[in-house]
Amino acid sequence: MKRDARSIVKRALITEKGTGLRETRGQYHFEVARDANKIEIKRAIETIFSVKVALVRTLQAHGKVKRQGRNVGRRNDWKKAIVTLQPDQKIELFEQI
Repeated sequence: MKRDARSIVKRALITEKGTGLRETRGQYHFEVARDANKIEIKRAIETIFSVKVALVRTLQAHGKVKRQGRNVGRRNDWKKAIVTLQPDQKIELFEQI
């Protein structure tokens, strides 16, 4: 069963740290589906952005505990992917930022 690439990659993460890593190491950060593995993430990035991926690293981010007055709640856990591209590749979407 093959999943749609857009259901695996949820959104691009744009942060100061991510911008620095993108410029120095060619690494891009994405929020991905929690049940996606590295092979699926690599194929999805290559399909969506037409680039060659060299390496995919993933990590589980735990949701923050938040409170509003006396009510305490928790944000959802999520998964982050750090994608390193081949040296001559780049994603044009990020270059505009």
